[in-house]
Amino acid sequence: MIKGRSSNREIEVLNQISHVIVRQKNVSLLLKEVLDIFYREIGLQRGTVTLRRGKAMYIEASHGLNDAEIKRGKYDLGEGVTGRVAQIAKPIIIPEISDDPNFLDRTQSRSDLQGIAFLCVPIIYEGEVIGTMSMDRKKGPNTDLEKDFNLLETVANILADAVSIIFIEKEERDRLLEENRLLKLELDENPRPTNIIGNCSKMREIYLMISQVADSMATVLIRGGSGTGKELVARALHRGSSRRSNPFVIVNCAALPENLIESELFGHEKGSFTGATNRRVGRIEAAHTGTIFLDEIGDLRPPMQVKLLRFLQERTFQRIGSNQEHKVDVRVLAATSVNLENMIGAGDFREDLYYRLNVFPIALPELKDRRSDIMLLADNFLAKYNELYKKSIKRFSTPAINAMMTYAWPGNVRELESCIERAILTSADDTIHIYNLPPTLTLQADQKFPSTVHYAKMDADFATLVSSFERELIIDALKLKLGNVAAAARQLELTPRILHYKIEQLNIDLSIYKS
Repeated sequence: MIKGRSSNREIEVLNQISHVIVRQKNVSLLLKEVLDIFYREIGLQRGTVTLRRGKAMYIEASHGLNDAEIKRGKYDLGEGVTGRVAQIAKPIIIPEISDDPNFLDRTQSRSDLQGIAFLCVPIIYEGEVIGTMSMDRKKGPNTDLEKDFNLLETVANILADAVSIIFIEKEERDRLLEENRLLKLELDENPRPTNIIGNCSKMREIYLMISQVADSMATVLIRGGSGTGKELVARALHRGSSRRSNPFVIVNCAALPENLIESELFGHEKGSFTGATNRRVGRIEAAHTGTIFLDEIGDLRPPMQVKLLRFLQERTFQRIGSNQEHKVDVRVLAATSVNLENMIGAGDFREDLYYRLNVFPIALPELKDRRSDIMLLADNFLAKYNELYKKSIKRFSTPAINAMMTYAWPGNVRELESCIERAILTSADDTIHIYNLPPTLTLQADQKFPSTVHYAKMDADFATLVSSFERELIIDALKLKLGNVAAAARQLELTPRILHYKIEQLNIDLSIYKS
């Protein structure tokens, strides 16, 4: 704090800085303008604000330094005066820098060190040193270093919130850049199939497995609940193989009657049974040189399981009504939404067939276990059905997003797609609102986010409506900034401290909005 009676000069400096803080939203320019005020009103020769990155301090803003000098301004913790201030979290005054061996002149910006004092103070935010503020002061008969030092320390304290925004932003940017680098490296090595939407870690594991097994003859067993995208994975495996230009044949074992499935798979000869008026080529033969996908393989009855096992072992088959063996070159993929191990235990599925099919298993996650992909999928379906129904819906309201992000999705991606199609058909403007979603979603959202859901009803008191409006504004900002509080605070023109207080006050769950 400034000691004793403050002179008009100090009051004028603080007054000018307060006006800059109110007016200037760009924090880097704010720091530069503060240093310029010190130059005009105090007479500093050079000034810097450094920020900590890792275990070193780097110049963020300066006065009196050129670009080359700024680049040289890096100080490890404990190194030189600036590094020492950052390390001990206490200010240092050097009355004569030419006499102090600890003064490095790292920037090499001073041609003459004689008659120069150096003042450096820490910038502390929430008990942690995040930067330093320093200035060179030419000594004269009227120089009062103690007053200059107190003023510099006061300004550093005032600017701590503003500097913390840059500090947090840079840390976040460095983290995101590193994540993007690793993600890009991973995606370059294991590119996402074009027909599948999703970037969560579990889906990236699926993409890796697809890339490993696609161009092989290995039998793949795709497991997952109804609507998780088993057929999409099968198509991706086919497209990723050297058979991509050849047939891809789908057989839904659950949709075919037991007395017809053998004919569907292996074909039949004319007259082999009542109604067989012509010879018929089966699906396996039709898939020659390509891929056959046996969906819901767990619905095959035991007699048919025996015949499929023989085909997988020999890669030959007989049409119904014929003794002639036919050999085919076909890749077999299978899928199931049931627990085959339990079926084996109950005697409903052959163990030897299971091991023939389960050469390379791929287990797809439920949609509730890949929540970071929900809005990505929703946006994709929004574009799809906008085009189909000639609509121009642009966004989802925050309550609608809350409902989709918290719903359990027992029908997985298929249920989400149906939900978006229904919402587009019922929407009367350019936004999908919560009342456009099915009742199963709105009921759950009503229980979890009551103030948000009822915001449009206008039947609450004034304070509740204001809180609901504040909540929606904050959630929109958090959604836009992927749960980054510092970035959301800048969006709302608040300090991170105030936004944290509001988030706690309104009981907002940050984890929902983080990617």
